[in-house]
Amino acid sequence: MKVNPLFQVGLDVMDRKCLVLGGQREAEEKSGRLLDAGAHITLLAEELTPALQNWTRAGRITHENRSFAETDLDDTFLVLNTIPDDESLTRRVWQLAAARNVLVNSYDQPEYCNFGMVALVHPGHLRLSISTSNTSPSLASRLRQDLEQVFDDNFATYLDALAAARKRVRSLVADRPTRFALLRALVRDFKVEGKLHYPPHWQRHVETVLHCELDHCSDEAKRCADCPLRTT
Repeated sequence: MKVNPLFQVGLDVMDRKCLVLGGQREAEEKSGRLLDAGAHITLLAEELTPALQNWTRAGRITHENRSFAETDLDDTFLVLNTIPDDESLTRRVWQLAAARNVLVNSYDQPEYCNFGMVALVHPGHLRLSISTSNTSPSLASRLRQDLEQVFDDNFATYLDALAAARKRVRSLVADRPTRFALLRALVRDFKVEGKLHYPPHWQRHVETVLHCELDHCSDEAKRCADCPLRTT
């Protein structure tokens, strides 16, 4: 399998029109990230999660209960298609957007994407992106969950303090080498410590998934001896 590692960048969507298709959990998560980045969001969906409803009522999102139309791409910077089970729609959105040089991400359909969505850890001002080059989004999600426990509220407070210190140093210290020395000294003893814990028998479990027909996985009594879904 050819893996596309992508080119890691941060997109400036501040005050830009962004289109989100779908109104379920994926749309909520991605809309939340767009809102944090200052985007103007138009959301096309029949049903919305409670969070999306709240954002709509608060005027933070423009919601329209209708299907996608080509004119929705007018002046649009990027499209997040979170509808995974309508390939005809996905292909149409992809083709129309590509013709206009509009960025597209189609949930769980990398062949219809020209940028990827990474797992994101974001306490305070930190933006820590995690990508497995689409080889295991589940692992990326697991890494995000664990790292969120590491970068806690204390870290956000620490980062805020560093930002205030940097602003003051930049305004009062004209000598560049001295500025750099002062700011580096503030983080000199900061470090991250950790240890990876792999699942027991992970190699056997992966081998089972690679070679088993997988047709009995939904029946607990018929699962293979090394099926990762077995609990005993």
